[in-house]
Amino acid sequence: MKSKSHAAISLVVAAVVLAVTTPPIPAWAVVGLVLGAGVGIDFDHFLIARWRTGDWAAARRCLRDPRIVFLAQEEIFEAGDVGSFPRLLSHAVIGGVAVPALFLWRPYVAGVVGVALYAHVLADLFAGARDTVAVKKEHLSEETKQMRD
Repeated sequence: MKSKSHAAISLVVAAVVLAVTTPPIPAWAVVGLVLGAGVGIDFDHFLIARWRTGDWAAARRCLRDPRIVFLAQEEIFEAGDVGSFPRLLSHAVIGGVAVPALFLWRPYVAGVVGVALYAHVLADLFAGARDTVAVKKEHLSEETKQMRD
């Protein structure tokens, strides 16, 4: 899912948060926090791509041509650089660490970040469910074996 879609979802989340809570921080800070968490979590894609490929090609691509960050996000990563499962797993780990840590500092901020990250992951799961067929690797090998026989 592209950043502009996550930004739109984050704005809806911010509006709902502001409608149903009495924030102890300014409304602009709530909006900024939700946008920052809801869109910013995707920076982990660069770490995943580095881990999977062994180099920083995607990050260098963005630094050489910053327009792709906003106008052509499909050009940032090569196919297979990130992957759905590592991306979702990384989001879950980041949220699982960040939200409790923030709770110790400011429970309201932790709740806002938690809701923003939940909406982000839910949107990614929904988009992935629309576009993906899940097959276990062992099933692929069995089908390949049957085709050869």
